[in-house]
Amino acid sequence: MTFSRRSGLSWAARAGVALALSCGLGLALAQSAKPIKLLVGFPPGGGTDAAARILADKLKDELGVSVVVENRPGAGGQIAAQALKAAPADGSTLFLSHDHTITILPMVVKNPGYAPAQDFVPVAGFATFVNAFAISGGTPAKTFADYVSWVKTQGGKGAVGIPAPASTPEFLVKVVGEKFKLDLVAAPYRGSAPMMADMLGNQIAAGVASVPDFIENHKAGKIRVVGVLGSSRQAALPDVPTFSELGMAGLEDLPYYGIFAPAGTPKAFIDSFSAALAKVLTLPEVRNHLNQMGLTVGHMTSEQLARREKAYGQVWARIIKDSGFQPQ
Repeated sequence: MTFSRRSGLSWAARAGVALALSCGLGLALAQSAKPIKLLVGFPPGGGTDAAARILADKLKDELGVSVVVENRPGAGGQIAAQALKAAPADGSTLFLSHDHTITILPMVVKNPGYAPAQDFVPVAGFATFVNAFAISGGTPAKTFADYVSWVKTQGGKGAVGIPAPASTPEFLVKVVGEKFKLDLVAAPYRGSAPMMADMLGNQIAAGVASVPDFIENHKAGKIRVVGVLGSSRQAALPDVPTFSELGMAGLEDLPYYGIFAPAGTPKAFIDSFSAALAKVLTLPEVRNHLNQMGLTVGHMTSEQLARREKAYGQVWARIIKDSGFQPQ
């Protein structure tokens, strides 16, 4: 057999393509061996669960593999985070979470059972959002100023629901109470869904959570969002003033939503999943749905999400320290 330089180069090129294809097929086959489990640390019915299901539905088409949302509620997302830590680092188990479980909990709980920097790797981010202050339909208040006045007629004391203990909403309740000289007590729930149920049943007069947790019932007129964080009003809630407008400047950080994998997950999987998520986020029906929930959609790579996580942690480390809160 004659082996010329030209034919050798052609053979090498064909072999390189075949090798690349086989690696890609190998990765695809590895992923398709079982569905991707997308853990959510809160019950069905809340904003985090809704976002997860919207994305999972489209990711399965983009990835060509089933993406199944699995709720592991409890302890502000700790149970789901611990499950992620124990999962194999093969891309079969991921965790969709907002800032609370990844950034805040490790700063306020002595032994959360995981250390994000060591146990997890950021895969991709998909949105930022703001927290909001809402009041139940059973209160006579229509605005935030009305709420403050109403609480003062109740002796200045009031309970405010929060989705989880030692969360950013709890510290926001403390800031609001101090600013307006109210004795507000944060009442922790196991997620936003049960908190919302009590607000709808007029069992609690107010709550602090993310805009996605409140927006559906606000639009239905069942509760009233009376203030949002951020430097500008939210497109989904144009008539609701910011906390800055209400006299509380400096509360303008933006929490994030991201997807995380166990440490050691192959970078090839992380990059391919991130690319698939980026494509899904360009779909008008996905963007519109997430925007209507009060999320600001924007893809973040693994590296960008890691930087966001670090910067957000620095902001809240200072706020938590200044509050005098001690890890429990």
